[in-house]
Amino acid sequence: MRLVVVSGVIHYRHQGELWAYGPYVREIEMWADLFSELRLAAACREQEPPGDCLPIRRDNVSIAPKLEAGGRDAVHKLSYLWKLPVLICQLVCDIARADAVHVRCPANMALLGVILAPLFSRRLVAKYAGQWTPYPGEPLTVRLQRALLASRWWRGPVTVYGERPSQPAHVIPFFTSAMNEAQIASARASSMRKRFEGRLRVLYVGRLSRAKNVDILLRALAQANAAGAELTCTVAGTGSELGSLRHLAASLGIEKCVEFIGGIGYEKVLDQFERAHILVLVSESEGWPKALVEAMTYGLLCIGSNRGLIPQLLGSGRGLVVPPGDVEATASLLSRLAADPSTYVPMSRAAAAWAQGFSLERLRDELRTLIEGAWGCLLAEHVTEPPTRVGEKEVPNHAV
Repeated sequence: MRLVVVSGVIHYRHQGELWAYGPYVREIEMWADLFSELRLAAACREQEPPGDCLPIRRDNVSIAPKLEAGGRDAVHKLSYLWKLPVLICQLVCDIARADAVHVRCPANMALLGVILAPLFSRRLVAKYAGQWTPYPGEPLTVRLQRALLASRWWRGPVTVYGERPSQPAHVIPFFTSAMNEAQIASARASSMRKRFEGRLRVLYVGRLSRAKNVDILLRALAQANAAGAELTCTVAGTGSELGSLRHLAASLGIEKCVEFIGGIGYEKVLDQFERAHILVLVSESEGWPKALVEAMTYGLLCIGSNRGLIPQLLGSGRGLVVPPGDVEATASLLSRLAADPSTYVPMSRAAAAWAQGFSLERLRDELRTLIEGAWGCLLAEHVTEPPTRVGEKEVPNHAV
């Protein structure tokens, strides 16, 4: 069965391989294992990828490059209008040639997919990777995608993070993962070894965009250290806010205890989880934040915003939540953790025990069951990947 995936993720063609953001690649490879052919309908740049990207290592994956469309400023939004007829024609052709359509929302390209796919395909599945509940400042296009997916227009399953009362039957609470069972086994051992002693390490992993509120973390860190916490911090990621965040760290006088390491490969991200003690993710909105769940898998003490699904992920004593823009509340929690970290060891253990149940293999198997039930057909058997990939350690095929 041929699957077309409509995605807003930027891909990169470099040295004969197709690259994209690491966790996304791991999930796309999992989808490729369920279908004989997978074709990506997405933007593709002919250039070297950022450091947090991985090559897609599946022979049955190809890309039908699309014009990049959309953006935050008025100029980019207007440019979308003249590109729209071309994008519509391209997407209609891609969908018509496929046996099934998977749309990954929310994204500008995904909005077109949500509108067009039901017109040309009867096998539909969507993933809504953002916050399924409304949030302040939510773009109109995002709200529209959620409304269409929840309506009778979309005649297929929609996997979402969390649930609301009276949610339609085809909208199904789900999870995601970028860690395979071998990596989770390694994280389990690391979580048991973790000691909350000495100078604690704070970690942020993700895009450096304004909505992620990394500036709140830096301001809270400065306050906590001024009160005697003596915390260090590593910021892993890249994005439009990198320059301003470096300047902010300098202006706060914490540049010596804050390290910006840029976009790094997935195995290096896992190494950061192994060394860190605390993860802070106080975004304005989140769906199922992979970095948060991965940090929990390694037994980190996690501070998240009280938005979206985060309060559920960190509930039952698995972590701590604060309002996303509250510097004082975040600083207070950092100070408490630094003052008596041994008190929070049960929280570390509870977080790890819960998060270690979410593997790529489990995700693949549950998606297969969901789709086969919805479409009334059998999908492909699992296909193993090569034992090594650029930027990752060697693991046996059967463990991937």
